[in-house]
Amino acid sequence: MPSIGAPELIIILLIVLLVFGSTKLPKLARSLGEAQKEFKKGQDEPAEIEAKKSTETVTMTQAELDALIAEREAKARREAGSSSD
Repeated sequence: MPSIGAPELIIILLIVLLVFGSTKLPKLARSLGEAQKEFKKGQDEPAEIEAKKSTETVTMTQAELDALIAEREAKARREAGSSSD
């Protein structure tokens, strides 16, 4: 695949200038930069979440676990009953 050289880049920039106009180009560049920052921030967050998960320990008594399971089963039965009506 041939590489993009200076003449090709100039042609692409001229087409972009014609399509978007000179007044919207700074706004477009700014929004692209912000989108890139948000994308990088989003990529960093899952690693931080995983690190927090691995260090957190949750403890619960057997009674609390049974109550939680019963609550979820009751909720599932209510949802199944309301969807069949």
